[in-house]
Amino acid sequence: MYIIKVKGKAKIPDYIQLRDENFVLIAYFRADRPLKKLEKYGLEGKEDELRELINTIPFGKLQKLEL
Repeated sequence: MYIIKVKGKAKIPDYIQLRDENFVLIAYFRADRPLKKLEKYGLEGKEDELRELINTIPFGKLQKLEL
């Protein structure tokens, strides 16, 4: 799975995209709000690590998600 942080402009907030191994979009959510239903993506119990990663990754750089 891959993660990318997209910078918002003006009134549009920053967003996070989660993509699978084929780079198909599987989740799209606001960076300032927690993702609901993490178990659907195999990330249950990793909310704190995901929140910390979201706060530290640079905008616009696709990274492999390894939690």
